[in-house]
Amino acid sequence: MNKPTRHIMILAGEPSGDFHGAALVWSLKQLSPGIRITGIGGKTMAGQGADIFFPIDKLSAMGLVQVIKQFGAIKQAFCLVKRRVKTDPPDAVVLIDYPGFNLKIAKFIKQHYDIPVCYYIAPKVWAWNFRRLDTIAKVTDHVALIFPFEIPIYKAKKIFFTYVGNPLVDEYPQRLAVPGEDNKKGLSDDLVIGMLPGSRSAEIDKLLPVMLDTAGLVAKKCPNLRFLISSGIKQHEKRIEHIVFHHPNCNLCRIVTGRPKQIFDRADLLIAASGTVTLEAALNLVPTIIIYKMSVVAYLIAKLLVKTEYIGLANLIVGRQVMPELIQDDANAGTISETVLSMIPELENHKQQLHQVRRRLGLPGAAKRTAAIILNLIHKH
Repeated sequence: MNKPTRHIMILAGEPSGDFHGAALVWSLKQLSPGIRITGIGGKTMAGQGADIFFPIDKLSAMGLVQVIKQFGAIKQAFCLVKRRVKTDPPDAVVLIDYPGFNLKIAKFIKQHYDIPVCYYIAPKVWAWNFRRLDTIAKVTDHVALIFPFEIPIYKAKKIFFTYVGNPLVDEYPQRLAVPGEDNKKGLSDDLVIGMLPGSRSAEIDKLLPVMLDTAGLVAKKCPNLRFLISSGIKQHEKRIEHIVFHHPNCNLCRIVTGRPKQIFDRADLLIAASGTVTLEAALNLVPTIIIYKMSVVAYLIAKLLVKTEYIGLANLIVGRQVMPELIQDDANAGTISETVLSMIPELENHKQQLHQVRRRLGLPGAAKRTAAIILNLIHKH
């Protein structure tokens, strides 16, 4: 008698989850050829052979006008997952980030079914909403952790976990330096400063003008500098162009569209909005100044809720400040430009410190190790 085909349901609610989900789908198919994978995701997961029954495009609405529509889509997705679990029960369910939705789904599954649940890219309980740990303990069978500083948190709560490494290590493999090679291809010997204003419209509106002001102040002291602005998200291109072209320092900067890797490959130093992109910068060994600004009310709330000493992932991983952090009032053109000018003579030293980030994150293969955990859960079950 033939063994039934294994079926895994993967639930990713955002583009980053779709990206990591795709690597997981590929790894599962490598370890278990013929496995069937369904779920919520995007084109990247679908491209690896997942049967996507609800597209993340409907869950990624932006702007206040679309909030009501988004609530409707979330409810629709929730009902669809419940129906699919009943009519086409999976052997395991994998949650990728998106905790507001995924933890509720996991709770429903545990209440009504005997299906193992694995969380990959766990909620950021180390930053805020620590109480979610109690929910994670109740509704998951295993958590695949991607940050080393998460280990003691999960140990203390006696939650079953494995530190699988960080998937970004696979995306940015370590390059061996070639003697005499110039990695600033197509540019002169002038220093290049990259500016990454964030992935949300509110971040761009607050941070990009400050970055442009900074470029003007730095250029007065170092006229040989070049400035590149990252415009990596299609829907924000016009917003970035408008801010840059209407700024007095627009002639100092050039906009680079596409993935931030293009900036990493050319820049000697970055000024970047806090976020995952700063960890990507660390893995590319580009010294970075992390900046962030929010409304006064949001900042006061964040101060109450956020319990970490640093906001930068590289700093959290190493346990000290390997990337300067300029937050709220400190995120002004004067302070940022002073920091830039103080770092320029020490760029090689700052770059060397970033090697520790990769060492702490461990070896490549996070998705493959997670796939093995999922298949083991099914086998044990």
